[in-house]
Amino acid sequence: MLRLEFTDADLRQITVAATPDVVLETALSVRRLRTGAGGGSRSLPGLRRLHHLVNGSLAARAGVLLEVVPPEGFLPDFLLQPAARDLAAGVELIAQVPEAQFAADLSALPPSPAPSRWFRELASGAVAARRTLADDLRTYFRSSLAPVWQTVQAAAAADRSLRAETLLRGGIDALLATLNTRWHWQPPVLHIPSHLSYDVPLCGRGLLLIPSYFAPTPLLTWRPGLSTVLVYPICRDDDRAGSADALGPLLGRTRAAVLAALRDPATTTALAERAGVSLASASQHATVLRNAGLVSTTRIGGAVLHALTPLGAALLRGDAVAG
Repeated sequence: MLRLEFTDADLRQITVAATPDVVLETALSVRRLRTGAGGGSRSLPGLRRLHHLVNGSLAARAGVLLEVVPPEGFLPDFLLQPAARDLAAGVELIAQVPEAQFAADLSALPPSPAPSRWFRELASGAVAARRTLADDLRTYFRSSLAPVWQTVQAAAAADRSLRAETLLRGGIDALLATLNTRWHWQPPVLHIPSHLSYDVPLCGRGLLLIPSYFAPTPLLTWRPGLSTVLVYPICRDDDRAGSADALGPLLGRTRAAVLAALRDPATTTALAERAGVSLASASQHATVLRNAGLVSTTRIGGAVLHALTPLGAALLRGDAVAG
């Protein structure tokens, strides 16, 4: 169990990242692909598409990324660049990481019986080795992640809107209590299930929350002099089929699937991908569900965000009672 200990100063300095961390998502997508996690029919829509796109060519696409992204466990801190708004900025920030941090991060990776020459040169601070890392980050992103990046961004935007609405309606307590159904907020401590057991005092520097599309479990990173970073999964791989099957006779199978897909708020585009329907069909079903009081729709700039109403959530849980 990880236990994050908040002071009053920490609670005043909780922020949510404006965008997904593009460098981290790149690394985590490589991890999901190399382990084969989430390639089935019930996985995240973007991950299913990524599996289909890469289709056994991960080694050729990812290059040296496979040497710094192990199948599980520790990820090098230099792959966390929340200040980067795009991949180019992230690559530039990695180039500025001090040699000592690079060496420390690489030494914390699981030992390889035969590390490559490139890996040894990267650990020794060779500029050419960093250039190869940057090149392979760009190549993998362009060839593999770019086609699904809009889906990742839409999911992150929906999650950010949900957190903002939760904060407005219930304050900091509600925000921390609803980050994940398996986490427990018992002020002033946030309890996060983990195979590790640590008490983590935030020391008045606050917490930066980063929603992640590809992270299956939370990641916690301490940064000297800065707020601690908590990366949390924004999409659950739970079974949505059961609810849709049960509600099919009442709503129709497609409309029930659309309702079930909104356990996590979504834009119309994301909703269409999750439910496996056209954009026009997703919009039509969302309108019908909104008119029935099961879904709410909020306009955000040029897009709309759909979310379950309390009645819609209760219907999915099976505890809605006809009055």
